[in-house]
Amino acid sequence: MSDLRTELKQAFEQSRQLTLELFQDIDPQTFCQQAHPTFSPIGWHLGHIAFTEALWILEHLAGQSPIFTEYRQLFAADGLPKEKRQELPDFKVIQDYLVVIREKVFEYLAIAPLEKQERLWRWLLQHETQHNETIAFVLALHKLNAAQPVFAAIQADTPQSFQPSMVEIPAGKFRCGSDDIVAQDNERSPHWIDLETYQIDRYPVTCGEFQTFINSGGYQTKKYWTAEGWQWQTQAQVTKPLYWLNAEKYRDYPVCGVNYYEAQAYANFVGKRLPTEYEWEKAAAWQPHTQQTQLYPWGNDWQADCCNHSLKQRGIVSVNYYSKNQSFYGCDDCIGNVWEWTASVFQPYPEFVVYPYKGYSANYFDNEHFVLRGGSWVTRRWGIRNTFRNWYHPWTREIFAGFRCVC
Repeated sequence: MSDLRTELKQAFEQSRQLTLELFQDIDPQTFCQQAHPTFSPIGWHLGHIAFTEALWILEHLAGQSPIFTEYRQLFAADGLPKEKRQELPDFKVIQDYLVVIREKVFEYLAIAPLEKQERLWRWLLQHETQHNETIAFVLALHKLNAAQPVFAAIQADTPQSFQPSMVEIPAGKFRCGSDDIVAQDNERSPHWIDLETYQIDRYPVTCGEFQTFINSGGYQTKKYWTAEGWQWQTQAQVTKPLYWLNAEKYRDYPVCGVNYYEAQAYANFVGKRLPTEYEWEKAAAWQPHTQQTQLYPWGNDWQADCCNHSLKQRGIVSVNYYSKNQSFYGCDDCIGNVWEWTASVFQPYPEFVVYPYKGYSANYFDNEHFVLRGGSWVTRRWGIRNTFRNWYHPWTREIFAGFRCVC
C-alpha cells in the first residue's frame, strides 16, 4: 500500500500543478466571467475542484465535519445556476481554499484504507482532469470573444503529407468497455459486441477535407443535414467550424470545433456516416491476437510521447504527427488532438451501477446526449484512454471535437 499511497500522492500533486498552470496571468475578469451561457466561469471550476475533493475524501471517506460551509452552495454542482456563479472570491482566496483542503486530504491519505477506497481516489483524480478540460475550452472561448488566436503554437515540424484513406475492420466479436480500477461507471461492465465488416477513416477528418464541404456550400445545402441538424443550422447560420484553421499549412490538421450535426452533415456529403461508439472502440482498442481491449491504441502502457495531450503542443497538430499513435488495425490519431463524435446516444452498458453518485453519468442517459471518444490536445493523461466515454448535446461545438467517418 505504501507504493500506492506514493503513486496517488504524486499524481494528485502533478494534477494540481497542471491545474494551477492554467491560471497563470489570468486577469480577474476572465477568472470570474462566463465566456458562454452554457459554461461556468473558470474560477468556479477551480473552487468546485476543492469542494468536491473535500466532499468525497474528507466528509465521505474520512467522516470529518464539513469545513468552509460558506462555499457549499457556491461550489456544489447543484448549488447555483451558472449565471449566478460569477460572484466569486478572488483567485488568491480560492487558491488558499485549495491548499487547506489538500493538506487535510494528504493527512488522511497517509492512513486511508486504500484497498477499499482506491477507485474513489482515482475517480477524483479524473474529476480534476475533466474540469481542467472545461477550463481550457472556456479560456479558448474568451480568446475567441476577444478575437485572439486559440492555439498558441504551431507544431515545430511538418510530417510528410498524406492522402486520406480508410482501413478495414473485419467482422467479429470484441470485448467493449472496461473493469479496470480507473474505469468510470459508464465504462462498465465489459461486454461482447458482434460487428459486421466496416471501413473506417485512418485519420480524423482534416481541415483540407472539410474545406471541400465548405467550398461546396455544405453549410447551406439542406440535403446533407438531418431534420434536427437543419433546424439548428437555420438558426445558428454558421459557415465554418468554431476553431477553424483556414490556411494551406493547416490542411492536415484535424477539423476542430464542430458539433454532432456538422459532423453528420459532412459524413452525408461524402457518402459515409459517423461510426457507432462500438465501431470506434474496436478500431482503436481491440487486439485480436490477445483477445483484449487495449487501454491505448499502441498497447496498455502509457507513453507520453505517443499522442497530443495535456496542452503539450499548446494546440492541435497534424493528424499524422504522432506515428506511434496507431492501433492494431492501422487507425491513427485515435486518442488526443481532438475528441471524435460518434453516432451513439449516451446510454448505460449492461450491468451498469452508479458510481459514485447518480449525477455523474446516469442523469445524462436521457437520449439527448451523444458519445465522443478519444480525448483532445488538452486532456490529461488520467482521463485519456480508448474506453473513456465523453458526452454532450448534439448542438455543442465549444469543445475541442472533430470526427472520423465509416462506411
